Amino acid sequence: MAERITGHTELIGLLAYPIRHSGSPAIHNEAFAYLGLDYAYLAFEVDNDTLEDAIKGLRALKMVGANVSMPNKIKVCEYMDKLSVAAEMCGAVNTIVNEDGVLAGHITDGTGFMRALKDKGIDVIGKKMTMAGSGGAASAIQVQAALDGVAEISVFNIRDKFWGNAEAMVQKINENTQCKVTLYDLADLDRLKAEMADSYLFTNATGVGMKPMEGQTYIPDASYFRPDLTVADIIYSPAETKLLKMAKEAGCKTMNGMGMLLFQGAASFELWTGKEMPVAHMKEILGI
Repeated sequence: MAERITGHTELIGLLAYPIRHSGSPAIHNEAFAYLGLDYAYLAFEVDNDTLEDAIKGLRALKMVGANVSMPNKIKVCEYMDKLSVAAEMCGAVNTIVNEDGVLAGHITDGTGFMRALKDKGIDVIGKKMTMAGSGGAASAIQVQAALDGVAEISVFNIRDKFWGNAEAMVQKINENTQCKVTLYDLADLDRLKAEMADSYLFTNATGVGMKPMEGQTYIPDASYFRPDLTVADIIYSPAETKLLKMAKEAGCKTMNGMGMLLFQGAASFELWTGKEMPVAHMKEILGI
């Protein structure tokens, strides 16, 4: 790293807390080095209390931009000069681009998921998707899928204190896109089975299947699957959740969350640099 830092090196940051565990700096710096780009990507521990000062610093230092993760993805919208269509609909930002002092907020989680599908030869455009989850990543996927042309999305979520947020997101997508979105209670397993039965794609966008719920799934048995159903899980650790294992055994095509992780980063990379991330090289590095 030290050998390629120059007086002209431009800075990109990651603003989140906690964040020292993140693999994003390694991914982006490897991509910069591979392409010979004079950028450096660093992680900064920033929470809601220090976020405003961090954004002022980003402007003052003329940083190229930043990624934003929890707990800042919603609050950071307050400090943006403009938002992409998807970021505005989601009410969240994970990528900031400094356009000559004008800060533009984007959300690339949904883009990453849709690109990962395409990379796997999965074409859900014009078709129906059923999804479990309505949190931040799930909402970004729903919004981007609708904007990209998915015809119908059936969303299942637990009826908890965030149910109202899920309802609001469904209404927003229905009012602003051509996609038909319907919200159901995840406890209604008969309805879940019926919606999966006529869907092209089923996606888990909940934390069920990763720690501390590793080895768990809300799908009761293999009768929910059929060989022509594609099943995706945004979880990437473990690489094969219980859901994906069940689906694979039933003959389904499956996809874990590693592709989404890579391609959401690639979308941010392109927004900052104007160049495509060397995806094939990064797949080799990441072992995917």
